Amino acid sequence: MDSTFAVDAPALPRSSQGVPDSSPTQRQLLDAAGVNRCLDEIAEAIYERWKDEEKLALVGVYRRGVPFAEALGARLIAKGLQIELGKIDITQYRDDLHSFTVLPKLEGSEIDFDLDDAVVILCDEVVYTARTSRAALEELLGFGRPRMVQIAALVDRAGRELPFTADFAGLKVDLPKEDRVRVRFAAMDGRDEVFVTAWHNKTA
Repeated sequence: MDSTFAVDAPALPRSSQGVPDSSPTQRQLLDAAGVNRCLDEIAEAIYERWKDEEKLALVGVYRRGVPFAEALGARLIAKGLQIELGKIDITQYRDDLHSFTVLPKLEGSEIDFDLDDAVVILCDEVVYTARTSRAALEELLGFGRPRMVQIAALVDRAGRELPFTADFAGLKVDLPKEDRVRVRFAAMDGRDEVFVTAWHNKTA
């Protein structure tokens, strides 16, 4: 995928720069203002690339890729674009279900528009190994044949295991393997925030 349109991320915030730690075991990367700044930057980059596109769709990956896509969609609609919004459930295509202590809930995908010849932007809150991106693409292609598929991520984390690129990204980070990036969105969690915790057992 073409990475030309990836957004340069701001420098990683640190507590000494005025961003407090949420807890002794939790380190904040973005507060609400930072999340909204990244959303604005990603939406602007998508707009500049696709403002003349007639068939543009944002498809969020369950779970928090959905409010991410909706937040970007609201900004693009405010700029005058006509877009479609969809949801992708990748549960059936995951290759790591055996490692979960609690199995993810099957939500079901919702694509109620024509994908053929459309430009589709898969929206995931964090892109890391890209295994989620692979599963999302496999599920997406079951609904049609888009002309192009790109990926938008609020956080683009170094550590790819598969050859996928975040074409639009808000924050780029390189973290130790034992760290986990967590994202909260106000629509789902009551507040906007990105933080890092220690990785323990996987849950849904």
